[in-house]
Amino acid sequence: MKIGNVLHPVADIDAAVRFYTDTFGLATKFVDGDRYAALDAGSTTLALTGPAEDVTGGVPAASFKVPDVTSALTALVQGGGSIVREPEQGPHEVRAVARDPWGNTVVIYGPR
Repeated sequence: MKIGNVLHPVADIDAAVRFYTDTFGLATKFVDGDRYAALDAGSTTLALTGPAEDVTGGVPAASFKVPDVTSALTALVQGGGSIVREPEQGPHEVRAVARDPWGNTVVIYGPR
């Protein structure tokens, strides 16, 4: 398991890409229209999500890439966490939204 990205909901993908590339010098890895942009933030990806891809309700969240979303959610619940959004097909992966025992939002995602 690894942190695949840090999800950062934004209202305007183009403006956010300009801000993070101009302000911090992050390189653009991938842009999917006004839905999503991935920026190279060193050892992780800053994932900018537009309103259509905001699965966390506007809350930044670490996104954990796992081989099996269902198994990871089972472990999360057994460890005291809770599921906010059940697994669903995203445009590029299966994803679910959960909270750790302290109320922090996390996204769990993996292959279809």
